[in-house]
Amino acid sequence: MKSFEIREKFLQYFENKGHKRVKSSSLIPQDDPTLLFTNAGMNQFKALFLGAEKRDYTRAVSCQKCLRISGKHNDLENVGATPRHHTFFEMLGNFSFGDYFKREAIQYGWEFITEVVGLDKERLWITVYKEDQEAVKLWQEIAKIPLERIVPLGEKDNFWAMGDTGPCGPCSEIHYFLEPNINAQSRERLIADDGSFLEVWNLVFMEFNRDENKKLHPLPKPSIDTGMGLERITAVCQKVASNYDTDLLRPIISVCEKASGKTYKGIFKGEKEQLKVDTAMRVISDHARAVSFLIADGIVPESEGRGYVLRRLIRRAVRHSLVLEYKGALLQLACKEVIKLMKEYYPELKEHSDIILNITEAEEKKFLETIEEGITILNKEIKNLPKGGVLSGKTAFLLHDTYGFPLDLTEDILKEHSIKVNKKEFEEEMEKQRRRSRQDRESKGQIFTAKQINSPPTAFLGYDTTEEEGKVTALWRTDKDLDADLKKGSEVVLVFNQTPFYAESGGQIGDTGKISFFNGEVVFQVLDTQKTPQGHYLHYCVLESCPLNSGKIKLKQLENQLAKLVVDKERRQKIMLNHSATHLLHAALRNILGSHVHQAGSLVSDQGLRFDYTHFQPLSDSAIKEIEEFINSEIRNNYEVVISYTKLEEAKKKGAMALFGEKYGDIVRVVQIGPRSLELCGGTHVKQSGDIGFVVVTSEGGIASGVRRIECKSGQGALQELFAKREMLKEASKKVGAVSEKALLKRLEKVIEEQKKLEQKLQRYQQQLAQTKEEELAKNIIKSKSGIKIVSSQVDNAGISVLRTMVDKVRQNIGSGVVALAGREESNGKSFLVVGVTSDLVSKINAKTIAAQAAKFGGGQGGGREDFAQAGGIKPEKVEAVLKKVIELVP
Repeated sequence: MKSFEIREKFLQYFENKGHKRVKSSSLIPQDDPTLLFTNAGMNQFKALFLGAEKRDYTRAVSCQKCLRISGKHNDLENVGATPRHHTFFEMLGNFSFGDYFKREAIQYGWEFITEVVGLDKERLWITVYKEDQEAVKLWQEIAKIPLERIVPLGEKDNFWAMGDTGPCGPCSEIHYFLEPNINAQSRERLIADDGSFLEVWNLVFMEFNRDENKKLHPLPKPSIDTGMGLERITAVCQKVASNYDTDLLRPIISVCEKASGKTYKGIFKGEKEQLKVDTAMRVISDHARAVSFLIADGIVPESEGRGYVLRRLIRRAVRHSLVLEYKGALLQLACKEVIKLMKEYYPELKEHSDIILNITEAEEKKFLETIEEGITILNKEIKNLPKGGVLSGKTAFLLHDTYGFPLDLTEDILKEHSIKVNKKEFEEEMEKQRRRSRQDRESKGQIFTAKQINSPPTAFLGYDTTEEEGKVTALWRTDKDLDADLKKGSEVVLVFNQTPFYAESGGQIGDTGKISFFNGEVVFQVLDTQKTPQGHYLHYCVLESCPLNSGKIKLKQLENQLAKLVVDKERRQKIMLNHSATHLLHAALRNILGSHVHQAGSLVSDQGLRFDYTHFQPLSDSAIKEIEEFINSEIRNNYEVVISYTKLEEAKKKGAMALFGEKYGDIVRVVQIGPRSLELCGGTHVKQSGDIGFVVVTSEGGIASGVRRIECKSGQGALQELFAKREMLKEASKKVGAVSEKALLKRLEKVIEEQKKLEQKLQRYQQQLAQTKEEELAKNIIKSKSGIKIVSSQVDNAGISVLRTMVDKVRQNIGSGVVALAGREESNGKSFLVVGVTSDLVSKINAKTIAAQAAKFGGGQGGGREDFAQAGGIKPEKVEAVLKKVIELVP
């Protein structure tokens, strides 16, 4: 039975049992700030289980894409090393929200697995929670399973909890005996978990609520949450030894075989070289799936958060492609196969295929440029360490910081040599780096989970008005209790039953304004508005005036009080202009650059707009001009901005653009501006496109592999931008002596020509000085511990080109050795370093490595060839330390 047949049979079976087929949610959890990635089928139903949300169904079935690579659910270490572990997998699940319970869950599970899928009943064993006698009796009654094949286990194995407190309950697992000899199965082997049994399906009976004192209370409506890994059940049905041999993963491994010319034998122990090959192919096939789906859900490689996880996976896969001695874009080939295999059930793969392939190719290329240098350094360290030794945490951090090696990649390589990393030392280095960049790390979102709000969600009225009355439903201070006095400047958070204040979402920043109580006696300034996942609008306020009670009031006095909420209308209007302009910009980019352009992020504020989009090369000046002309033409057409509400599928059929990786309800808000802009959007907009005025592009550049950023201003902001540029032209004309702005270009050409002549004169002078200096430097030789000649010196009044010539000449003069000269760039005040190594020494000394590592001590970066390299951006006061470091690095 094919995997796609198993998936469809599962969904159909439960649909026939009255379950609503629910699409997989994104890998990016939309309503749960506690999760980095979706890691279980129940994640998207969490609010239903908690009773915080109601839908028009009480039974659901889904095939959920999941990623387990962080927190307690982190399978990364085992991926490729075992037959079952994966980062990405599909979870089949059926759910009941206060509908059916244990009896039906057991009945459905047994019927599907034995009658629909057809597993041998004699090979099936059941584990139950040791105190759940009801489950034992139901398994005996419904499945006719003998008592000796029902195994009671403790809380660790068979009791599930959503967290330390909250919904929880016993669970029951279905296990399948794998070995050919059915007589070899036993209770002892199942308990010992010796690999002869495979856990196929977990049925969770959510029937208790655990309080803060760890006491269990029966839930008024018990629920069911089940999970069965598609990869596991497919392996059993296809009678293969490993998930990697199923039709879900084996075709990806075949791509690795074809590209590398090596054969996959599917071993997990045995011959060392073959094991390396097999493990590498398994890792690449697994990571290709994770990478493809992460990018399809809107994640791009970055240096932190979800983007960093993606980058780690890509780099780990690249490292394993080197084990296969393949230096091309092997991960990209594997991702192409993933798209081919899974695009029918997951159309987002097909829709974003260009982005997936371009990003993986760019990241692979980028990492391959640095990985070999890092591996060279690591191999040198390995040679100097005994088996069972420990690599310095500082070296591991250098590899991470300079060469982009995630710690787990370093650990992977060391594992093959039975060497560990000094993780404590590594973490100390990481913490030093974190401290250096922690100034703006305060997260507004932390308060969302820190405070429980027991009231209905806030009703948003801001589409139609900027002034409204609202009743306080929740309030708090982060520093003091409700009984503490408030005075001018006190900061509070207020929640109302309704509000005209827009809360930050969809890239649009939150509204600011005023909130007044008691007929204006108490006035708060609203600094920001945010929204919790449950839909409560948080108004971050500071007390502005309080004549009441001699200028003091207790926060508790505001409970359940009516207030007048007034949005800063002028600021909101600027935000609306920029948001509507963002939609026209998106349309312009897709029309001019192509349909591969998708939104990868945005910021809409009163100051301007920032739009991140998928594209793989810089915009030319002519393209930027064309984009501006497109937007301003749509503005001049003065289209009505039409807002409508429709079903999600209907909106998509009409071509409405959805935000990358965003979660939408069944009914969506659609914003249309003319014939070429149609988007799903919950933001605030102008009435007519002409209200925007006009738009100018202020900047454009790359921010990640395959992702670029464009910034614009609209309306009055755009006008101010033009005024500023006009003033700049006037000032520039005065500075160079041009009689007018029109004459500026000709005058600049003349100035540049004069500058070139002066630079040529200066270079000739520097070369004359250099000839004298070269002879002097060749005499100032020191030697390393092993006797290698070193010339290391700072040279004044020499540019980079002169210094490069000097290094080359001195290198020739000394015959054999290392030459490192430092100079200073007058344009930016920073110093630079040039390193040369004679040809007889390049096998053991790398100029590029020396330049990069030494420059790091001066805040610079370096690169080049193994015999000749340079580094820039060095702080002048650190030059002496950098040159000293060069000497230390020569063996």
